Amino acid sequence: MKWHNSITLEQPLADVRLRVAAPASTGAEPAQEQEQAAYERGRRDAEQLFGGQLLQQRNEMAELQNGVIKSIQQMFPQMAREMETALIQLALESVKKVVAGVKIDAKIVEAVVREALSQVQDTADISIQLNPEDLALLRKSKSPLLEELPGIGSLRFVTSADVTRGGCMIQTRFGIVDAQRETKLEQIQKAVTI
Repeated sequence: MKWHNSITLEQPLADVRLRVAAPASTGAEPAQEQEQAAYERGRRDAEQLFGGQLLQQRNEMAELQNGVIKSIQQMFPQMAREMETALIQLALESVKKVVAGVKIDAKIVEAVVREALSQVQDTADISIQLNPEDLALLRKSKSPLLEELPGIGSLRFVTSADVTRGGCMIQTRFGIVDAQRETKLEQIQKAVTI
């Protein structure tokens, strides 16, 4: 080390020693060690930070998953009821279309009248109302219904434009049996949509 200025002391220095300097280093090693230490600190800090975030995200995903499962569990019974109602309506509409497409003949009219008569308890004074076209079919085919039936006796057939084709209404002194297609379909619908 060179000095440009000289220092003059008024008194001599006492107990002065020469200090031995540490070997000169290039400065790269401490910088590398500091860099490595800083890297390790940054890595640990990042691991802690991302580990916490990952744990938080896992918890959020678990909550979301539980919420979706709970929502589906709550919706399933309602969806099942709605599907059941829709299927019943579809079946009823299908039946209506099939029944509407069936050609009405004397055998169908006879079957409807016989089925309606089976519901009658009083066999005296029975009046059967038919659509005029259906009564004409029975007369044309000389149906045995137009004659006296065993156990029932004489039946009185009358025409009524209010009775739809393929159906009948039986009137007794105790009430009316409505055996029209529409009435039967309404009864079926009420029975299955309780």
